[in-house]
Amino acid sequence: MAGVIRLLIADDQALIREALAALLDLERDLEVVAQVGAGDAVLDAAREHRPDVCLLDIEMPGLDGIEACRQITAAGIGARVLIVTTFGRPGYLRRALEAGASGFIVKDTPADRLVDAVRRVHQGLRVIDPELASESLLDGANPLTEREREVLRMSLRGSPVAAMAGALHLSAGTVRNHLSAAIRKTGSSTRFEAARTAQDRGWL
Repeated sequence: MAGVIRLLIADDQALIREALAALLDLERDLEVVAQVGAGDAVLDAAREHRPDVCLLDIEMPGLDGIEACRQITAAGIGARVLIVTTFGRPGYLRRALEAGASGFIVKDTPADRLVDAVRRVHQGLRVIDPELASESLLDGANPLTEREREVLRMSLRGSPVAAMAGALHLSAGTVRNHLSAAIRKTGSSTRFEAARTAQDRGWL
């Protein structure tokens, strides 16, 4: 049907994914053409089904929604991305926009606003949860370097310094320096606390 907006939904929770699909399919001008449950399945599905808009969760197995968004943007297939997530964190918003997302809303958004967001993103407009946008301005930019993010991600997995050094091809002293800098920047007392703080702010 002419004028129908083709949608891809990516969410690792089947109930949420299917509920979103059922909700959006009720609209005459929207059609869900693909559903996937992992971030690393998004690009192939987008290439196969050619959606106009991809609705992506952030935390998914295989690849998070922000990196999946980055892949779609880089592939140049013409699909726009709307992040739909439980995790309304300013750091995630900033990273999503940097990756090429056209919109960012949280899952407790009312149904009519979600549908409106899909249509607006398809029109080439940017749609951002207003409360989150305000928080993002107040929160400031991500202060962590890529190396600091790497060592904090490994800290979340419980990796000891020696293992981090081996995996990153750095000396143990250099790893400790990165950890110390990350602890200072997050206002934390330990590397584990720094990692949790950075994760909560969407900096990882």
